[in-house]
Amino acid sequence: MTSNNIKKLGIIAGEGKFPVLVAKEAASKGLEVYVLGIKNNTNLKDFEGCAKKTQLLKLGQLGAAVKFFKENGVAAAVMAGRVEHVNIFSVMPDLRAAKLLAGLKDMRAKSILAAAIEDFKKEGIEFASSALFLDSAKPQKGTLTKRAPTQDESQSIELGFKVSKALAGLDVGLTSVVCDRAVVAVEGMEGTDNCIKRAGKLYKECAQNKGAALVVVKVARPGQDHRYDLPVVGKGTIKNMLEAGAKALAVEAGHTLVLDMDEVIAMADKSGITIVAV
Repeated sequence: MTSNNIKKLGIIAGEGKFPVLVAKEAASKGLEVYVLGIKNNTNLKDFEGCAKKTQLLKLGQLGAAVKFFKENGVAAAVMAGRVEHVNIFSVMPDLRAAKLLAGLKDMRAKSILAAAIEDFKKEGIEFASSALFLDSAKPQKGTLTKRAPTQDESQSIELGFKVSKALAGLDVGLTSVVCDRAVVAVEGMEGTDNCIKRAGKLYKECAQNKGAALVVVKVARPGQDHRYDLPVVGKGTIKNMLEAGAKALAVEAGHTLVLDMDEVIAMADKSGITIVAV
């Protein structure tokens, strides 16, 4: 699906700036934007001026989501923004969602989101890439910052990439944190930010005096479906790295969104952090 044949765009919006950027870009191109927010995740005020209509739903109200899009003539949609995976434990599904969940082989994010997309498709609502209007935010291979990784950092990045890819392949998480070629933390349901914070605590307790660099590596799933759960980093990632004492960030080239890229790079340069797309 391309943006050229879309007149109305639906957005299922989670936390953060990502869905707001998508909405603004779509509106700037003349599309009518309809936003479905998730209670306790989405601030609908952020979409004022760029969305024609918004609605807030509880996680699990699949039937109401389908109804909202169909009533407004929406046939194309995207998913954007973070919804913490741990929220699956507090979902109160409607009848439609309950039937969908009952037919799944497991409760991993990939399984749930892929099934939801197929359910929308049955109603004539197709999902496009989450980065539909943000391709320029996906860096290609190379160093983004003034400082390139040191040899030690490069070796930790190499290990972190393998570990993160293994995690991603199992749909456990997308991020690992490595120090001196040893894995300090891997991402589970807590998300990337909390993984970095946990690694920082361990690093400060155990390894900081050695002078070895703490390295964060975030990747896409093997065969990443760009319609959901695309890897995203931004200014918040750099802030958490600073607090944790991390000195290097590696992302997967061509498959990771770097929101506010110029500002992220400026923050990293100011702090001596290297960012590389691998």
